[in-house]
Amino acid sequence: MANKAGRRGFGYIRRLPSGRFHASYVGPDTKRHNAPSTFQTRGDAEGWLNNRRNEIRDGEWVPGRAKRASVTLGEFADRWLEQRRKADGTLLAPRTRAHYRKLLDDFILPGLGGLPMKAITPETVDEWYGQLDTGPVYRAHAYSLLRTILDSALSARYRLIAANPCQIPGAGNSKRVHDVQPATLDELAAIVEAIPARYEAMILLAAWTALRYGELIALTRADVNQTTGVVRVRRGITWVEGKPVVGPPKSEAGVRGVHIPPHLLPAIKEHLREHVGKSRDALLFPARGGGYMRPASLYRVWYPAREAASRPDLHFHDLRHTGATLAAQTGATLAELMQRLGHSTPSAAMRYQHAAQQRDRAIAERLSELAGE
Repeated sequence: MANKAGRRGFGYIRRLPSGRFHASYVGPDTKRHNAPSTFQTRGDAEGWLNNRRNEIRDGEWVPGRAKRASVTLGEFADRWLEQRRKADGTLLAPRTRAHYRKLLDDFILPGLGGLPMKAITPETVDEWYGQLDTGPVYRAHAYSLLRTILDSALSARYRLIAANPCQIPGAGNSKRVHDVQPATLDELAAIVEAIPARYEAMILLAAWTALRYGELIALTRADVNQTTGVVRVRRGITWVEGKPVVGPPKSEAGVRGVHIPPHLLPAIKEHLREHVGKSRDALLFPARGGGYMRPASLYRVWYPAREAASRPDLHFHDLRHTGATLAAQTGATLAELMQRLGHSTPSAAMRYQHAAQQRDRAIAERLSELAGE
């Protein structure tokens, strides 16, 4: 039984101002060893000390081993997210970090966060995965994040586990929920006709230059060269907890110059005259009250316009797919598509080449039909 000072038969426990409990003990090396985290109850702190005492009694105690063994997934995941960087050494984008935080807080830590790392077995992961109550995309993302975190725990840097318990085949993949059908030129014309004038240029640029929404709303007057017809993509806007965050485009290759098809230049020049401020840093597509346009503001006019084109299934991001497919149909090489779309890997650009090949097959079949007629 601990006295008021926190002393007990083995180790030391004290209650912190937060109400949690801190535990420590003096090991056989005559040095004081602190628990790797605080405890919610005194009983939890006593249990941790009892485990250390048993290790010493049985001759299994090794300095630092108890600390590694008692680290929970929640503790390690928090530290992992705080230190996580991309492959090129740069920090995670704010939106990516917020997405990981949501996956941890909503799906991973409630079921697994309190478990010591070595207590997470394939059976534990199977049970957790089977009880996830969410859609296929978040389900796949949560599993993939857990697998990545445990890969780090397995690495030579930490050596917290002997093997990664995430062993469910295909669990980190999700089928595309939305089967993208790019807009036809007639549908695109109908959308432009139906949408308010201040949004026309945004729709045209999205469909013919394949810029992302976050890239479009970050454009300024200075980014459009009316002489060369090149729009310069330098920034992207992401929304984190309802607030705009200005940063580089989605990938390193996203910083690029994109030529605007010549037939669009008159419409772009008219938009600059009628709807954009005169300063070089004036936004091309600002919100009505100034500042960056929120997605919800666009959707208020986008939904009626797509209905007018009889395409209620068309997402705004699908215009990027439209532009990518049109570019592929011109015979653009894989490298040219990657540069135009701002892709850092060829896999995504290859999809549009495949779509163009399929379209070419359809054209060939139509030609044969004409010959038969």
